[in-house]
Amino acid sequence: EVRFVESGGGLVQAGGSLRLSCAASGFTFEDFAVSWFRQAPGKEREGVSCISSSDGNTYYADSVKGRFTVSSDNSKNTVYLQMNSLKPEDSAVYYCAAAVEDCSSDYTWVHVALYAYWGQGTQVTVSS
Repeated sequence: EVRFVESGGGLVQAGGSLRLSCAASGFTFEDFAVSWFRQAPGKEREGVSCISSSDGNTYYADSVKGRFTVSSDNSKNTVYLQMNSLKPEDSAVYYCAAAVEDCSSDYTWVHVALYAYWGQGTQVTVSS
């Protein structure tokens, strides 16, 4: 059974940092691209970042470039999202997801329909 366990969300002041973790079981990250998405109330789910399964390259939405960093520890089957310089508009439920199709610079990785596996989400709230 494929399962994600996300953690690390919480309440932080603007300018602060959080690190989200996504621990997987039932499959290995080396076989899938893993992305982080977020969804704020009343808004569509949007792609935040992706880490490639083939070469470890990373990709980011323009809104988080320079502030967020995605990384993976294959020995722990865990993907992380380090979030710095947080803004109130970063507040959302953050999800990790896995897709067979690898991510690349063409930004197809932002399409929700590509992802077969999703975590339960972790709430991030940034106060002003």
